[in-house]
Amino acid sequence: MTDAEKTPLGAAIHEVTGKWGWFVALGVGELVLGGIASADLLAASLASVLVIGVAMTFAGLLQIAHALSVRGWRGMLLWLFAGLVYGAAGIIVLFDPLLASLTLSLTAGLMLIAAGVMRISAGIRMRPTTGWQWIVAAGAFTVCVGGFVVAAWPTIGLWFLGALLAVDLIFRGWGLIAFGVMLRARASRHSAKRAVA
Repeated sequence: MTDAEKTPLGAAIHEVTGKWGWFVALGVGELVLGGIASADLLAASLASVLVIGVAMTFAGLLQIAHALSVRGWRGMLLWLFAGLVYGAAGIIVLFDPLLASLTLSLTAGLMLIAAGVMRISAGIRMRPTTGWQWIVAAGAFTVCVGGFVVAAWPTIGLWFLGALLAVDLIFRGWGLIAFGVMLRARASRHSAKRAVA
């Protein structure tokens, strides 16, 4: 085992080296799903909103069950109320995914603007440090993307979440393929070293 393989990350990579094919297969699968999502961004947006709605409804029900299981606790009513609100929001999302898609895209745009402003502020505070300009530039780009989403709303709400999903699947797919190829090269090097030794 090399020095790099003795670190926790190196050991984990060494452990999965023989499974490189699974990473490549998963990456190809995610690329295919990203391609399908990018072919119909409206359907992808609605599908992602429905998944969010199911998750919110289920989480709300779990929180309600938790609140009822701790009846003697003083914060039980707060947990119960939060669970009811969360579950109700999930049900609303499931009954009107188009409205939820519009609302979530506007929320995402506003959050991008806020995150960009925070990055710019953090970059300016780091000003004497090397690379602070990159943080400011990244923040400015994030503000621009958020501003575009807000300015193009509500039309963008019909496809924005689907586009995010498609881009995420495609980038993750390429990343997994690249990781799998790296693992394959690593496995080939190890087998060549064993053959020489």
